[in-house]
Order: sequence, then structure tokens, then C-alpha cells
Amino acid sequence: MADGYMGKILRVDLTSSSIKVEETDKEIAKKYIGGKGYATYLLYQYLKEYEKKGISPKDINPLGAENVLIFATGPGTGVVGFPSPGRYHVMALRSPLTNAIGSANSGGKWGPCLKFAGFDAVVVEGASDKPVYLEIVDGKAELKDASQIWGRTTFDTCRILKEKVGGKRTSVACIGPAGENLVLMACIINDEHRAAGRTGLGAVMGAKKLKAIVVSGAKNVEVAKPEEYQEVSKKCLEKIKNNPVTGEGLPTYGTAILVNIINNAGALPFKNWQSGYNPEADKISGETLTKDYLIRKGACWGCTIACGRVTKVAGGAYQVLYSEGPEYESIWALGNTTGVMDMGAVIKANHFCDELGMDPISLGSTIACAMELKEKGYISEEELQGIDLKFGNSAALVEMVWKTAYKAGFGKYLALGSKRLAEIFGAEGLSMSVKSLEMPAYDPRGAKGIGLTYATANRGGCHVTGYTISPEILGIPEKIDPLTTEGKATWVKVFQDFTCVVNSTVNCLFTTFALGAQDYAELLSTVTGWNFTEEELLKIGERIYNLERVIINKFGFDGKDDILPKRLLEEPMPEGAAKGQVVELDKMKEEYYKLRGWVNGKPTEEKLKELGIEL
Repeated sequence: MADGYMGKILRVDLTSSSIKVEETDKEIAKKYIGGKGYATYLLYQYLKEYEKKGISPKDINPLGAENVLIFATGPGTGVVGFPSPGRYHVMALRSPLTNAIGSANSGGKWGPCLKFAGFDAVVVEGASDKPVYLEIVDGKAELKDASQIWGRTTFDTCRILKEKVGGKRTSVACIGPAGENLVLMACIINDEHRAAGRTGLGAVMGAKKLKAIVVSGAKNVEVAKPEEYQEVSKKCLEKIKNNPVTGEGLPTYGTAILVNIINNAGALPFKNWQSGYNPEADKISGETLTKDYLIRKGACWGCTIACGRVTKVAGGAYQVLYSEGPEYESIWALGNTTGVMDMGAVIKANHFCDELGMDPISLGSTIACAMELKEKGYISEEELQGIDLKFGNSAALVEMVWKTAYKAGFGKYLALGSKRLAEIFGAEGLSMSVKSLEMPAYDPRGAKGIGLTYATANRGGCHVTGYTISPEILGIPEKIDPLTTEGKATWVKVFQDFTCVVNSTVNCLFTTFALGAQDYAELLSTVTGWNFTEEELLKIGERIYNLERVIINKFGFDGKDDILPKRLLEEPMPEGAAKGQVVELDKMKEEYYKLRGWVNGKPTEEKLKELGIEL
């Protein structure tokens, strides 16, 4: 179809082993675009059906057959010349880590390959009683026995299934041992080193006994207005090339270029957020990664930015002769917040996360939480079974990665995430999480807007819901004072709405350093043939964000859950550029709710009617 869509959605019921194909509903696509938006709409339909059957949303088990998992692309995925078009979005009705909505995003080439195979999305219901994988090749889908690859790592699984199917336009998304063992921070890995990382969706696949989805196809994605599209594409790619972040910083140093930048701003969480400044941060910076460990740059399908890092640790205890990453967030989580300043150990730990299938943000943060619990006397030596779990211990960090994946020894506690870990050992306040999702690498005492983003993010502590670090620290699209609360509610709302558009298109958020809503309106208008304005796109983003909020409201989340850890609200930053700062959340949140049309974290009927959301 010449509109950016393939026109088909695959529905798979693992309980009955049935597969059916339905048409992509273009009216829904006009309201929700694709990707995250379309998936959110579908999840809400399931929720309404459950309620009609008398099933309370609060009774839906994230690891039960009733949970629904959706892999979705958008009209920008797999389109030649579309800025960074190599991504897909995954959503689940409930996250096993947070009990809120499950949501994750990944690059590589799996998303484009799903469309080349002929589908816009895959909806997975039910649960199998034995390990299976789903094979989608040139418009045909089949469930196959996965008993021979159950227990294998993600690297093995990707290799085996790619060789089995063959072809260059083939990609595998799968789980590793962590997902099979229902580790709550397990992720979905595609193309060996790309992860749909957050909210534990690998555990959802594990509970469903779904080992992998392999996709392959020869179709191309066509656009509605080819000549106009070429002009818009050329203009947007030129903007990306000439932007200092997307054209220079990210291609040269990768995402880890942020380590020194955020540290100098006093917002790089150190030793489980006890500080926001680390005098030794350069040891694990993007500059150090490039100088001592980089083999070459890497890129997702069709991306001109090429922020990916292909790396190696040449020798020593943490030798890895080929790996990809680590990204900024992984370096921070496995390095800075655990106090580990050995880049080789961080690369090895990140490599294991990819191989075993775990979210390094949640895992590193949980290990850091355990380190502080140990430091403060909450965890005994007997519990650790000989592991010296202290800040800065590289060997303990690497050891705990595989122990978590297999729930071995103390790993059985780490596998639960930092919120449950801290509760078990009597110090809930040491979990640096929101809605049980570990926050990423920006201390909001040094950038107040990102604190409001964390608190109000529907999936939990999340920076990519609304990346206000862009204006607060990087000065894009304009520089604003990171240490004030003034105006931050407006920035957060706009960024959250726009991000929903990007995640529904589906392509890379890094494009937003160079492109704005008007650019996306022009791109989507020429791809789909529909005439979008900037205002209409942002209204779609607002619709998606509000519908997602309606869903988590039904799970029991409201204003009481839009909070931050007390450390950030009550303990002044001890050093660095943000010394003396705390987050004045209540003031920002009150203004934010007014802008959103929410009361106590819930959209009003008037707001939902305005957005065309039917309850």
C-alpha cells in the first residue's frame, strides 16, 4: 500500500495456537498513527473487553495468559530516506516490574523486517504450554517448536534462527535466560545487541513460553507522495547532518558523550544517587570509550546518525573481543551509580545483559541499591554468600549480572528490581524508582524538569517519555535554567506529547535534537497522504498520552503515584554544580495537572471528550 503502512496486523493466540490476519484500521491510524499509539488503542480495547466479562483490571496478572503483548511499527518504519527509521515499539497491558502499562522501544532492523514481511504489528494473546517461536516470512506466519533453543542465550537464538530462515532481510527478536526465568527486568533482544529494554517485557514473553519472533521478507514500504516526500526527506536529513548533536557529537562519541556533560552539570547520579557528581567520571566517558575500546561505529537500519558503538576489551579479566555498546544509560547504571570506574568491567557487564536478556538500567540501579543496603547494614554477609557487594567492586558487578539472570544466590532478590529488594530488606527509600521502574541517568536535583517527567511518566521512572534534558542541559531547542521550576510543566507536557508522536511513527528520538513537530507533520503528510499540521500531530500525541493514563488509572495508579524518591525531595545535593538543590515537585505537578486537564493524576471527562477518547 502506498501510504507507509503494510495494511495487515497479525493476531496470535498462543493458548489455542491459532493465527489470523486482519486489516490495519486506517481510521484508527489517523487518530493514533501507529507504533505506540496504535498499540495503546488496542490494549485499551482488550481492557474494555475484560471489564465486560467482569474481570477487574487490577486482577490482570502481568505474567498470566490474560496479559497481551504487542509489537508495533509505524508509517515511518522501514521507509527509505525517513530519518532513523529502524525502530519498533513493544507494549503489554501490564508490566511485571511495575504493574503499570508495559512499554519499550528498540532499534536495529527488526522493525523494518517485520514490515518487509508484510505486517504493521503483531498482537500476542494467551500462553503456550511448551516453548514456541513465531516465524513470519513473506506474509506467512507459523508457530514452531522452540524446545531446542529454550535455555539458549539471545546470541545463540538470533544466530540459529537467522541461519534457519536465511536472507539479508531477516531479523530475530527473542528472550534469553532472564526472560525464561521470569526476571522482572528481563528485556527483549533483537539483532544480538539491540534491546526493547524497559518494564520487563522479556518476562512477559517468558511467561507465554514465546522464545522468539523471526521476521523476513522482500516487500518494500511505499509512500503516498514520492516526489514531495523526497524533498522533505532531503531537507530533514540535511538538518540532522548539520546539527551539532546528531551530526557531530553522537556520530563521534556515541550516546556516552553525555557522561562528562551531565557530570559537569551536577546531574550524574553517583553511588545510588547519593551525589550527582563523580570526580572520576571521565574514566567511563564516551571519550574514553572511543579512545581505548572502540572498533568502529554502528548504525540501526537506514540511520545516518550512527551513534552505535562496536567495542572490545582486548585483554584482562573482562576480555570481550566483540561487543556493541555500552550506551550512556548502561555506562551510568552499570558504572557510575555502582561506583565501578573500570570501563572494561562495564563493557563486560553490558555484554552479559545483552547475552542473557536484561535491562541494564534497572539491573545496574538494583545492584547499586543493594550496595547501599549492604553499606548501611541492611544486608548480611550470609545473604551475599561470599560476594563483596560494595561500591566500586568490578568483580561483584559482573558476578551479579549472571546471578540475576539465573536467580542464583543473592540474584533471586536482584531479579525482583530495586523497589521489592529494598522493601524486603527494610529500607524502601533506597530504591531510586518511580512506580517501581528504576530512574535513568539524570539526577533531577540538577535538572528539575526531568524530575517532573519521571514523576508523571505513565510507565514509571522514564527519561524518554519527555526528554527535557535537551533544553535544560543541551540547550535544544533553546537553553533554559535547569535549576528553576518555572515553566517546566509546559516543557514536560509538550515533550511528552511530541515523544508519543515519534514513538508512534516509529523512529528514533535522537532525530528530535534536529527536527521539530512541523518537520514530522511534513514527513508524515507525504508518507501517508493525509495532511497533518503541527498542531494536529501534537493533539494526537496528547491523545495517546491521555489514553495511556486512563489505562494505568484503571490499574489503580493516580496522583499518589506521581512522586519521586524522598532522597531527591529532601536531601540537598551534596556537591557539584547543583550543590544544595532539591526537587520542588509539588509546585511543578500542580501546574502540570492544570495544563493536562487532570485531577489527582486522572484525565477529566471534559479532557477525554475533547481528545475524542471514548471510555
